Amino acid sequence: MAENRPSASELLKKIQRETSQRGRLRVFFGFAAGVGKTYAMLQEAQELQQLGRDVLVGYVEPHDRPETNKLLQGLPQLAAKDVTYRGITLKEFDVDQALAIKPEIILVDELAHTNAPGSRNKKRYQDVEELLQAGINVLTTMNVQHLESLNDLVDDITGVEVQETVPDTVLKQASIKVVDIEPEELIERLAEGKIYAAGNARKALENFFSLDKLDQLRGLAIQRASDYINQAAVTNKVQTKLLTIVEDRFPKMGEKCIRWTARLVQGFGVDWTVVLVHSQNEPETKDASFLLDLGEKLGAETVTLEEDSSYETIAKYAELIQATDIVMGKRLNQKWYERLFVSDPEDILLEQLTDIEIHLVPYQEKGQKTKWWQELIPTGGWGNLMVTLLMVISATIITEILQWFHFGDQNQMMIYLVFVLITARLTNGYLWSGLASILSVLIYTYLFVEPRYSLVINRASYLITLLIMLIVALMVSNLVVRLKMKASSAMEREHQLEILYELNKRYVVATDNQEIYDTATSFLARLLKREIVLYSPETEIISHSPETAQTLQTKEEMGVAFWTGKNQREAGFGTDTLGGAKGYYLPVAAEGQTLAVLGILRNQQHNLENNQLNYLRLVTTQLAIVLEQSRLKNTQQEMRVENEREKVRSNLLRAVSHDLRTPLTSISGLAETLIEDEEQPNLAKATKVKLLQDVKDESQWLVRMVENLLSVTRINMDTMEVTKTPELVEEIAEAVLARSRKAYPEKQLQIDLPAEMLFVAADPILLEQALFNLIENGFRHGNQGTPVKMSISYQEPFVTFQISSQGQMTQQQYQKILHNLSSDDEIPVDSKNGLGIGLSIVKTIIKAHDGQLQVLQAGKETIFEVKILGEESSYEA
Repeated sequence: MAENRPSASELLKKIQRETSQRGRLRVFFGFAAGVGKTYAMLQEAQELQQLGRDVLVGYVEPHDRPETNKLLQGLPQLAAKDVTYRGITLKEFDVDQALAIKPEIILVDELAHTNAPGSRNKKRYQDVEELLQAGINVLTTMNVQHLESLNDLVDDITGVEVQETVPDTVLKQASIKVVDIEPEELIERLAEGKIYAAGNARKALENFFSLDKLDQLRGLAIQRASDYINQAAVTNKVQTKLLTIVEDRFPKMGEKCIRWTARLVQGFGVDWTVVLVHSQNEPETKDASFLLDLGEKLGAETVTLEEDSSYETIAKYAELIQATDIVMGKRLNQKWYERLFVSDPEDILLEQLTDIEIHLVPYQEKGQKTKWWQELIPTGGWGNLMVTLLMVISATIITEILQWFHFGDQNQMMIYLVFVLITARLTNGYLWSGLASILSVLIYTYLFVEPRYSLVINRASYLITLLIMLIVALMVSNLVVRLKMKASSAMEREHQLEILYELNKRYVVATDNQEIYDTATSFLARLLKREIVLYSPETEIISHSPETAQTLQTKEEMGVAFWTGKNQREAGFGTDTLGGAKGYYLPVAAEGQTLAVLGILRNQQHNLENNQLNYLRLVTTQLAIVLEQSRLKNTQQEMRVENEREKVRSNLLRAVSHDLRTPLTSISGLAETLIEDEEQPNLAKATKVKLLQDVKDESQWLVRMVENLLSVTRINMDTMEVTKTPELVEEIAEAVLARSRKAYPEKQLQIDLPAEMLFVAADPILLEQALFNLIENGFRHGNQGTPVKMSISYQEPFVTFQISSQGQMTQQQYQKILHNLSSDDEIPVDSKNGLGIGLSIVKTIIKAHDGQLQVLQAGKETIFEVKILGEESSYEA
């Protein structure tokens, strides 16, 4: 419909309205506890309340400070929620109650606070995000040491690793008010016991609250606040693209690189990407998840590369995204053999990326590698051991047979090499193929090298041969294992691509949204081998995997899905929000609107790795695009129907306005002539009768035109359809004949009916009106004295009505009528010279019946042909 296609100004207003509906965040920012953040927040709350604003104190930390407690007086306060954890009752902010009350402004102290276990959200800033999403303005407090990107700097300054952090992205759209005092004054306040109790104050002065540390933290807070203010003021961003390279083998170095880049990004306001290098030969670790999560929290895009030649791949990726700067770590404690035999990553990149600057962040860290035996011994050890021993024994038996037939020694060695390759193919990991290589050399030396049944080697040439055999066996088996790993990874990716390809094919041929939903759930269930559920935004189950388990269909799980759809954030098991759920939930959203919620069974037995999570996000994005396309397609169809309705309305309006003019002008002129004759009689009686007869004829013409208009009201303008029933053609012809005799008693109408009984699917009144209009045209514009003929015939699947009249219309008139019948541009035709509104009515009626209308000329005869669908099962010969 027309309202589904907003103009650019309406879209802008919608965006502004949606933006205004989101609450505003105001952060009182300080460099240490006790600077007066909570005091300043409460002071502003008092001022806002005096201005008549709806202010509610959601939660304020109970520090028992007299000045702060005094400012709480007069402000409505929300009761804290009791949370029991390990026998201890903790007081927490009640976000549910705050959302239920929904004040205009709410105060929530300590943004970086970690909620008690069992709370809906793990962190308080996530509670605040819900409040903002609900349109509630929030005042909160925060210290600089809790900012995620500064975590390592604060550690270097204070020697304390802060555990409670807030992502930098939370502060990006916040207004920041820096609360600042001199460090000396803060130390005095601490010593006077205005911040902590005496015992705690003494410990703080000995550790955290030293003058030099406070000076550095103060400078850090002012600098960071300045960066946010400058970033908000700058409209033109610097044309820079940063790329940070980290490895999960060195998580500490990777963490430092990410934080260092985040600080740079905050200063310049540029885009950046974090690339995680993960070895194909190693399982995914928690360090990899931590680095990726950290990058996303700090506002970066994250990419994982699993390639042996990863830095060559990174070079190509950097060129692809047009990176201008690369940030990576530089290990200062590399082993001498690593420097001797392995090229430094930065050297590899410098050789291939001559136009990109590389920034090295120094760090000393040992690689987080597993023990050598853990790398070599994979799962299924006993089975692999049996396969290895069986292969070595088989090689020995075959070699013994070959020696019995006096084959050469070189052929015997090849037998062992072949079975080493078979071992590498049938087992997992490097250990078993390596063990097969060593056992093969030892057994061959013991059984087949002189002196036999001894490991003593008399000839030096045999020793060299055996060493070469061992080296070749180890190298070849290593290559086979690597090829197996690559093949396994390629198969997994191929399977994922196959799923995406099949999904796309199914989406293309899907006829409705339900088929799209069912396709997504069935394919994901096949890929992940677990329960999958799709919910509507109202938390109704719209599709689920064809499994008997209904773990995700309980009220509790539906509540998590509802929260995900409402807040458009991931939730459930494995996240910081509602982590006690049995499923993992992702929003399917497009243009800020939630279209569905995808639920996946997730627990310790059915965990999801990062590559699977990324794949799921890709699938949900694809699903959102398809659903949005489906919505646009439906909107387009509605707009097409609306345009058709508007076209009919405009055509009718133009035809009516044109056709009304002629008879009304004629009636007005005739009436004026008769009035003048009454004043000064000079007309003969016969002339007066003729004038009155003309008035009557014109009035009857107007009556028939009104009947035409009334007939159109029987058409449903929303769907351009009519209510069709099986109608006997003879009855319709009889009604048309009776009507024409009444309106034109002096005219002749000949109707040629078929021998068989025919039925048409039609609205009889509308079809009668359309046929009468065409017959009337023949009466008015055909040769006078000649009859108008209507013939009816059946040619599957149409019943054809042909109305013919003698008289050839002019070429101009013929072209106008043809143009009206073959195009969407309606050219009004004078009712006295053509069909006028009658043609528009006929076209509308026939189109509503899904019929066909065309005009033909055969010599001096004009033929209008109407085809209406006949019901095949309703006629008989």
